[in-house]
Amino acid sequence: MSALRCAVVGPGNIGTDLVAKLLRTPGLEPAALIGIDPGSEGLRWAAARGVTTSDAGVEWLRANREEVDLVLEATSAGAHRANAALYAELGLQCIDLTPAKLGPGCVPPVNLDVALDAPDINLISCGGQATIPIVAAVRAVTPVPYAEIVATIASASAGPGTRASIDEFTRTTAGGVADIGGAERSKAVIVLNPADPPVLMRNTVFCAIDADVDLAAVVASIEEMRTRVADYVPGYRLTAAPSLSADLLRFPTWESATPLRRLAVSIEVEGAGDTLPPYAGNLDIITCAAVRLAQEVAAHRGVLAA
Repeated sequence: MSALRCAVVGPGNIGTDLVAKLLRTPGLEPAALIGIDPGSEGLRWAAARGVTTSDAGVEWLRANREEVDLVLEATSAGAHRANAALYAELGLQCIDLTPAKLGPGCVPPVNLDVALDAPDINLISCGGQATIPIVAAVRAVTPVPYAEIVATIASASAGPGTRASIDEFTRTTAGGVADIGGAERSKAVIVLNPADPPVLMRNTVFCAIDADVDLAAVVASIEEMRTRVADYVPGYRLTAAPSLSADLLRFPTWESATPLRRLAVSIEVEGAGDTLPPYAGNLDIITCAAVRLAQEVAAHRGVLAA
């Protein structure tokens, strides 16, 4: 087998962009794009490029199990919960791009090797993919008693699946900031910006850290992590140098053993423009992460990968 055959479930913005990236990635092959709407624009787009399509939903997988090695779910958290039982029945491993969080979470530059044999690997959320690497970079230098992330995306880039999963987004992203990023306490916020023209995805990471931290070491760790993310998401960049507050932090509900200051890091994500407008960096970063993880799965299985 020279390529891992990937079935993409969900022909919306994310699923269509995934197919575009799979078509140009050595070691990965789009086996099918699966939806439920015969009039889907995404299905028409994929069919025009020679990709097998189906509007029969995930039941298509039952009849075509031997043609698929891996599923990439690009629907909504609720849909993935409903579909996961069939994937398990058919013995199909799934990379979940929704915030359903049925399996271990993965952020490629932080824990790419996590549970590669797990039946369901979760990619947290677009906000998680953008911000958890920064929290992990800070945690590599100093403890992070508290981290808060704010992900702001263009309203025009938030499709039905994203909007249906906002509650799951906040819970799963906050959990990833702690479990994968290493913060002791965490919070996540998503903002849909209705500005016209639409704005690029922007993220702010706030970390409470030791007031006497070696800031140069923290900044160096963040820059090294930025480089690692930008290796597979070229539009990922910092918009300003990380900054440390002059005033000490006070938390009304808990106390820290050491004085804390607030580190602020601002990140912008511009999309590659494969099938989505460049402002939809929130969608681009999670499809890039999915492809990067699928490459690792292919290598893990001994299939040729880039």
